[in-house]
Amino acid sequence: MWKLSPHEPESMVDVDSALRASAYSGKRNKRGDNNKEVSKKGLEPFDPQVHATKEVADAYSMWLVIIYGTIISIIMRYIFMPTQETMEGIIWLLPVMLTATVPSLHKIIIPKKYSELYTRGNWFRSGFLFLFSWLALSFLLLNPPLADIAPPTLASGIDIEYQNDSTIIGYSWDNDIYEINLNEAQVDIVLGMAVRDNVDAENANILVTLNHNSLDDRIVLANGSVIEQSDAINRFNSVETWNRGEATNIQKEYTGFPKVASNIKDIGLAWNLAEELDKENINLGEYEIFIQILENGDHVEPFGENIWSKSFILKIVQTESL
Repeated sequence: MWKLSPHEPESMVDVDSALRASAYSGKRNKRGDNNKEVSKKGLEPFDPQVHATKEVADAYSMWLVIIYGTIISIIMRYIFMPTQETMEGIIWLLPVMLTATVPSLHKIIIPKKYSELYTRGNWFRSGFLFLFSWLALSFLLLNPPLADIAPPTLASGIDIEYQNDSTIIGYSWDNDIYEINLNEAQVDIVLGMAVRDNVDAENANILVTLNHNSLDDRIVLANGSVIEQSDAINRFNSVETWNRGEATNIQKEYTGFPKVASNIKDIGLAWNLAEELDKENINLGEYEIFIQILENGDHVEPFGENIWSKSFILKIVQTESL
């Protein structure tokens, strides 16, 4: 019987180690095979003719979509919109829905050898290009100098003249409610506002009414074109400081204009409410100020008339007493 020499170390085979070594060897062989396959494949050959065909197909698609968007913009502006009285949602919804027709339009108009090259990526890009083309041209056709669909509005709500005394102890402006806190039961208030428009604010027609629960009928503060309200314009220009402070631009720099009329082209109007009410001072409570501004004329298209209206609440509250 053969025996190990006392000088030779005893060697034993570990089954677990053998299995691990076998698996590692198999992985190395697979990786080596993959690398060989990749090296065999190399780069795909470049075919200039195929590339040129794809470029032509993309160019056809781009111009088709731009022209389509332009045609839809012109149809909506000069044919469809004049039949509407206001800016209805269908005016914007209909062109967006037409995005679904872009693939079919390609297949109908573009030759088959080009249209069959388009993929989902082409339809996605074409759809967005159509929307942006229609939207960009619509902005040009609906804004000055070609048209004016935006009605005149108030520049920045309402305001009152600042009084350098202790009568007004605080104020707040929130959600079109202007609350004035007094320490007396009466106060003299000059109400101000400013009209703003894209083109012709002076010739817009304005109606301003004042209502209070103590009044039998509404008081008309202004009724007619803005430029005709000379007394109200002069009153506004005579006010040195407004309660809500001076305006700041986007960089928060002082502009010298009140917040109620932060643009030099805004037309300010102001009234002394006590004089309008034919009283020495106005009463406490809530005053509803209704403003309607209307413009019409050749420059107002396609609706022929733009109207804006809104109600503000001037809330006068006594929070402290003498």
